[in-house]
Amino acid sequence: MKLGIIGLPQAGKTTVFNALTRGNRPTSMSGGRVEVHTAVVDVPDPRVDVLSGMFKPKKTTYAKVTYADIAGLEGNASGNISGPLLNQLSQMDGFIHVVRCFEDQSVPHSLSSLDPQRDLEIMEGEFLLNDMIVVERKLEKLADERKRGGLGRDKAEMARETELFERLQVILGEDTPLRQVELTPDELKMISGFGFLSNKALLIVPNLGEGQPEPPISAPNTASVIALQGRLEMEIAQLAPEDAELFMSEYNITEPSLNRMIRTSYDLMKLQSFFTVGDDEVRAWTIQQGTPAPEAAGTIHSDLQKGFIRAEVVAYDELIALGGMVEARAKGRLRLEGKEYIVKDGDIMHVRFNV
Repeated sequence: MKLGIIGLPQAGKTTVFNALTRGNRPTSMSGGRVEVHTAVVDVPDPRVDVLSGMFKPKKTTYAKVTYADIAGLEGNASGNISGPLLNQLSQMDGFIHVVRCFEDQSVPHSLSSLDPQRDLEIMEGEFLLNDMIVVERKLEKLADERKRGGLGRDKAEMARETELFERLQVILGEDTPLRQVELTPDELKMISGFGFLSNKALLIVPNLGEGQPEPPISAPNTASVIALQGRLEMEIAQLAPEDAELFMSEYNITEPSLNRMIRTSYDLMKLQSFFTVGDDEVRAWTIQQGTPAPEAAGTIHSDLQKGFIRAEVVAYDELIALGGMVEARAKGRLRLEGKEYIVKDGDIMHVRFNV
C-alpha cells in the first residue's frame, strides 16, 4: 500500500510525514517545486507479536505501508498538473490530505488566510478538474476513432467505453469525485489505466495546533477524517519508546497517529491481513477483502498460485484460544479449503501446491 501525503503549501505535510515515519526531514520544502520523499513503515499489528511469541521464529515480518511526502501542488484550480507530479500522484493507492488548521505567524498561509474548508475544496477541485480533462481527451480520441471506422477495434467495446466516459463527464461536471460512484468490475477495468485522482481513497487530516479543538469540516461521505496535532505527534515519534509513552500520557494521547491512520487507511481501501507462521518466519501479508485463497497465495509467491491445491487454514482467535497449531490440528480446527475459499482477516494459512 502506497499513500501520498498531499495538501497546500505550508499545511504541515512533512510534519505529518515525520510523525508517521518517525523521520526528521526538514519541514520547509519549497512550494511550487515537485519533491517526493518516501519511507516504508511496518504496520503495527499486535497479532504478529503474539504469533511471534508463540512460534519463536528466526524472523518476524510485519505488513508494510509506504508513505510519500509530495510537494508541488499549488491548488490553483488550473487542472494542469505537471507531468512529473501527475506521474507521482497516479502511482498512489490513496491520499492523506493534510489540511492546515493551526495558526503560526512565522509560517504564513499560502492563501494569506486560514480556512480549512476552503483549502479542502480547492484540492478536491484540482483533482476533479484534472480528471475532467482526462475524460474529455478520451472522448475526443474515441470520436476520432469512430470517424476513422474504428481502426479494427470492436465497435461494441468502443460504444461501451463512450457510454462510460460520457457518464463520467456528467458526474465530474457535477463536482462529484469518482470515488463516490458505483462502478462494475468491467468499468473499473476500463478506467484502471487512467489513474483518476478523484477515484483514489482519501483520508483527511486536519492539522491542529497544540491544544486546538477540531474545527467543523464538511468532508465527502467517501472520505475519513482523523484530526491530529501534527507538530506534537512528530515530537513524540522522535522520542525513545519509554519517553514517548510518558509524553503521550501527559497530553492524553491514547495511541500514536501512525496506528490510527494505518487502521483507517486499511478500512478505506478494503484491505486486510493474513498470516503465515513457522520456525523460520512469522509474517503478515496484505490483501484486498474478498480475495480467493489462490490469489492470496500468489502474494506469497507466484508458484503457490499457479500450483495451488488446498490451503490449511485456522482463524487467529481460534489458534490463540487453543494454544498452538498442534492443538488446533488435534481439535479439527485446522481446515482444508479449496480454490473458492475467500480468505478472512486474521486467517493463518499454509498452502499446499504442486508446480
